[in-house]
Amino acid sequence: MELLYFLESIRNPVFDFIFSLITHLGEETVFLVVAIFVFWCVDKRGGYYVLTTGLIGTVINQWLKLIFRIPRPWVGTDLTYVESAYEEATGYSFPSGHTQNIAGTFGSIGAFFKRNWLRITSIVIIVLVAFSRMYLGVHTPLDVGVSLVIAAILVVGLYPIFSNEERFCKCMPFVIGISVVLTLGFLIWVNLLPDAEYVARNLESGRKNAATLFGCLLGLLVVYPLDTLITKFETHANWYSQVIKLAGGLGGVLLIKSTQSLFELIFGLFLEDPVYVARAARYFLIVVFAGAVWPLTFKFFSKLKIPFMEKFTSWVLRVLKIRTDSEAAATACIGDDSGENVENDN
Repeated sequence: MELLYFLESIRNPVFDFIFSLITHLGEETVFLVVAIFVFWCVDKRGGYYVLTTGLIGTVINQWLKLIFRIPRPWVGTDLTYVESAYEEATGYSFPSGHTQNIAGTFGSIGAFFKRNWLRITSIVIIVLVAFSRMYLGVHTPLDVGVSLVIAAILVVGLYPIFSNEERFCKCMPFVIGISVVLTLGFLIWVNLLPDAEYVARNLESGRKNAATLFGCLLGLLVVYPLDTLITKFETHANWYSQVIKLAGGLGGVLLIKSTQSLFELIFGLFLEDPVYVARAARYFLIVVFAGAVWPLTFKFFSKLKIPFMEKFTSWVLRVLKIRTDSEAAATACIGDDSGENVENDN
């Protein structure tokens, strides 16, 4: 707690604003955007890796929150929190969901793509988000540290499955099956927990997350066989087609994501409390749309050619080539001058 009190003592409006922005990187929407971007535009197997690491990590995180039931740092103490962070601090404190999300997402990206600049960037983002959770007063070092360890174990443990195409094809059905069983077990358990023994806000958060995870895993259970047997989409396309593809697809995902009230209205015709079923159905549709419906357009995008964009791309490449050639020539001239000077001195 000493560290949290120290961080509280150095808070100011500028730091509050900066770390409130940084902490949003650990939220669900950012995870979805990054995982979908990798899945659609970079490498499909890498996208499965990011998505699976995030989903399994979230299941484990939610289990631990409701098993240990450790309250937020401000409960029972005089520690304060930054007001803007309170809305997202819905569940129990241990372990940190934001930290685990960001560490699992960018840890798996760094492990899969093996580029130094990407790994350094990923580490910086992970550290900043983890620190922001403590600075804002919503998590302790223990919450953050355990989340980092869990994410690291998942990134390292799952990597061999996704690093090889043959192994990926053999193991992925089992990974999905185990994930569905874990999530179903969590869903049943969390809905059997006695309300009186838990803080209502925290228990509600656990049940919402259980419904979300179950919907996502059911969607993945549908998407992977369809992709393997029917869709078989490829991620390649020129850069502007990728931008259009990503923007259009994310628009569809966010549209489905915003329809909770509509699903509640529909399921409310049959159920007394439709909130959790509506949430599961909504996330099921998000995953099916992202993994099976929108990829049907990818053949079109891979062949899309827009004349003025082609001309613009060619112009940029020519400019870059001219600059590169100029720099090479300048370097060569400097080298020649140096040689001449040495020779003259002799």
